[in-house]
Amino acid sequence: MNKKWLFSGLLLSVILFLGGCEPVTVLDPKGPQAALLKDVIMISIWTMLFVVVVVFVLLIYILVKYRSTKTASDYRPPIIKGNIWVEITTIGIPVLIIVFLSFVSVQSTYQAESVPEGFKDQEPMVIYASSSNWKWHFSYPEQDIETLNYLYIPTDRPIEFRLYSFDAISSFWIPQLGGQKYAMTGMLTKLNLAATEEAEMWGRNSNFSGEGFAEQTFNVNAVSQGEFNEWVEEVQETAEPIDEETFDELLEPGHLGQKTFTGTHLEFDPAPEEHGDHGDMNKEEMNEEDMEHSEH
Repeated sequence: MNKKWLFSGLLLSVILFLGGCEPVTVLDPKGPQAALLKDVIMISIWTMLFVVVVVFVLLIYILVKYRSTKTASDYRPPIIKGNIWVEITTIGIPVLIIVFLSFVSVQSTYQAESVPEGFKDQEPMVIYASSSNWKWHFSYPEQDIETLNYLYIPTDRPIEFRLYSFDAISSFWIPQLGGQKYAMTGMLTKLNLAATEEAEMWGRNSNFSGEGFAEQTFNVNAVSQGEFNEWVEEVQETAEPIDEETFDELLEPGHLGQKTFTGTHLEFDPAPEEHGDHGDMNKEEMNEEDMEHSEH
């Protein structure tokens, strides 16, 4: 009776635990890059499941077929030399599995890094995504808008995110649109994404960057092009302009809610590719120093 209650309690605990888990958003893609990564994940899962099932079947077969039996005390097993087919099988099949998964991984990596399929002929919308402890700043140069901790993006248009950080290395990740990519100080990385469905999603910093990184999240609203244009017009009419003093306050460590501004901080604090490294010498200064060394 005790064992029955123990088993029932354990089963109920597992059900309650799993019921409290959030949905696996990477398996609910809203764009072509995320759909590609979902396919790679499922291929890997089914491949590994095949390996596990085969191994357990062979294990059970071997345990049953070669289990200990009553034999004479003077019994000596026959000497069996290596079997070439067994060796080919045990070595060749794992090699083929590794080659297959490597091919899938390399091919999908190149596809995930490029402009999404079906959008290569369109001009991407550029959004600068910069991180600070522990916030995300999104600059829209084309729309002359800046937001804090939330994104508005149009569907069916490629988005080119240009990533960098003002302090610790962060990882920009929207699970339902694609994989993560690092945002680092003094350099700029690019991430190509696109949304094909209207949806409300979330993104986050998936790289540990201090005590507040767990709450360094942002909302993503993928809307139609018409609704996106309406949002831009509303922001231009109602939002306050951003200036250097306001932006310096936003960079202070801490958590803030969502904010919206007209203009972008790129006007007075350009991204690394436009103004060299933050706090470092620019290219002209480096060239002048090289010339001085060559003269000496």
